[in-house]
Amino acid sequence: VVKEYVALLEGNLSQDSGKVVTNIGRSPRDRKLMAVVKDGREAITEYNVISRFDQNCFVKFRILTGRTHQIRVHAKYLNHPVVGDKAYGFKKQKFDLDGQLLHAYRLSVTHPSTGERMTFTAPLPEYFVKVYNTLASKEGQAHLDQVIEQV
Repeated sequence: VVKEYVALLEGNLSQDSGKVVTNIGRSPRDRKLMAVVKDGREAITEYNVISRFDQNCFVKFRILTGRTHQIRVHAKYLNHPVVGDKAYGFKKQKFDLDGQLLHAYRLSVTHPSTGERMTFTAPLPEYFVKVYNTLASKEGQAHLDQVIEQV
């Protein structure tokens, strides 16, 4: 199974691609949240920056493990939380959102009977597209419908 996500992050990652390998477990400060901790379970996330803005970057994530809130925890660990994520990111947000700009974009599986590789994609929600396109218009960049093909 291959799980791919896209997210808009606060700030810009220093590298265009990379791999985050940490241990994730319950936060010692808030038991409702997860965190990078010594005695947690291994969590591996690969990332590729698709596009950059002045104060944000649009990133594809591929998770190799499936820990609770893994991408959100790893984005925070990289000091670039997911836009709209009040639990793992900034309490005060720039955009008026009901949730974070993190989306399960593509799932690929091998059919158990036929062995055929099957891939499913889910279109990004309108609120995600709106924020992305607002940033792109302000900075003279391509809109999301042109960029999503790179994912």
